[in-house]
Amino acid sequence: MKKVVVAMDSFKGCLSSTEAEKAAEEGVKQVCPDCEVVCFPIADGGEGMLDVLVEATEGAYQKVIAGDPLMRPIETAYGVSGDKRIAFIEMAAVNGLPLLSATERNPMLTTTYGTGELILHAIEHGYREFIIGIGGSATNDAGLGMLQALGFRFYDQNGEILGKGGQILDQIVAIDFSSVHPALKDARFTIACDVRNPFSGPEGAAYVFARQKGADGAMIEKLDAGMKRFSRLIHSTTGREITEVAGAGAAGGLGGAFLAFLNAELKPGIELLLRTLKFDEKIKDADLIITGEGRVDRQSVMGKVPFGILEEANKQGIPVIVVAGSIADTEVLNKAGFRGIFSIVPSPMSLEVAMKPEAAKNNISRTVAQIISLATL
Repeated sequence: MKKVVVAMDSFKGCLSSTEAEKAAEEGVKQVCPDCEVVCFPIADGGEGMLDVLVEATEGAYQKVIAGDPLMRPIETAYGVSGDKRIAFIEMAAVNGLPLLSATERNPMLTTTYGTGELILHAIEHGYREFIIGIGGSATNDAGLGMLQALGFRFYDQNGEILGKGGQILDQIVAIDFSSVHPALKDARFTIACDVRNPFSGPEGAAYVFARQKGADGAMIEKLDAGMKRFSRLIHSTTGREITEVAGAGAAGGLGGAFLAFLNAELKPGIELLLRTLKFDEKIKDADLIITGEGRVDRQSVMGKVPFGILEEANKQGIPVIVVAGSIADTEVLNKAGFRGIFSIVPSPMSLEVAMKPEAAKNNISRTVAQIISLATL
C-alpha cells in the first residue's frame, strides 16, 4: 500500500479531528512504515470548521470581543485566508450551545447578535467574501440578532424597536433597512449548513432543535408560530419565500435570514469544506481512504463528513473505510457504499473509559493497524 488518505471528523468530547487522524496515521505506519499518509482534518460546518479553513489556507485568526448567546462580552475570533481575501466565521464560537450552562439555555432569550458583530468587524476591515459555518447554535431567533448587529431594525405594532431573542418573533410588524451597513450589498456569503430542515413547521427549526436548546413544549409552539409570522413578513417585505427552503431552519432559522436578507448561498458543510481544501486533487492515486467520527449511523449518509468523503472517493474509485466509537444502522452504511465499518472499541467498557483521550487514540491506532494488515494481504 503506497498512499492512504485519512479524513476524519472529531470524536466529540474526546478527540479533535487532528488528534484522531494522528492516531490513525500511527496505525498505518505500524504496518506500512513507508506508506504515504495524507491527513485532512475535516468538519461539517459546526465546531472545528474555523480551524480547518484557517489551516488549509495558511490563514490567521482575528480576535474580537463580541456578545455570547446572552449578550455577555467574550473574546472570540474569526479567521482570514492567507491571501487576505476571505473571512471565515464559525457561529458556534460566539453563539454556540457549549457557551451556556444547562440552566442558561433558553431560545426565547438567546441571540445571534455576536455572529453579526463578527461579520460587521470583517466588513469594516475590508472583507467582502465570507464562508460561515452555522452548526452548533444555542439560538432560535431566526437570525434576528445577527441582522440587528448589521443595522436592521425590527418594530412592534406600537412603533417601538424590539429587543433580542426568539421572544420577539411574534411581535414584529415592520422591518427598517435604513441603517443597514452599506458594504453588505457588495458582500458574498456562502453558508456551511449540515441540516436540511425548513424554516418552520413540524420539521422546522423550533420543533426539531429548540428542545435541546432549552425550550419546553409551550416555548416550541410559540417559537414556531413566531417563525411562521416572520416568514410571512419576510415575503411581503422582500419577496423572498423561505418557509420550505431546505436549510432555512438551520441554526434556529439563521440559514433563512442569510437567504432572505443577505442573498447567501447555502451549501452542505462537508461539500464546502472539501471544495475549499481541493480534496479531489489531493486524493488522487490513493489506495484507501479512512474516515470516521465518534458515532456513525443512518444520519452519517445525510450530509455528514463520512458520506461527503465517500462521494468524492467514488468519483475516483477509491475504497473508503469508516472507524467510529459507536456504530448503528450498519446495513444502511454498507448499502451507501462504504467498504467496511469498524468500531474502535475492542471489548466491553464504560463510555467514560472509552472516551478518555489516550484510550481513544490507542483504540484508533490498533483498529487502523488491523485494517491495513488485512488490506495488504
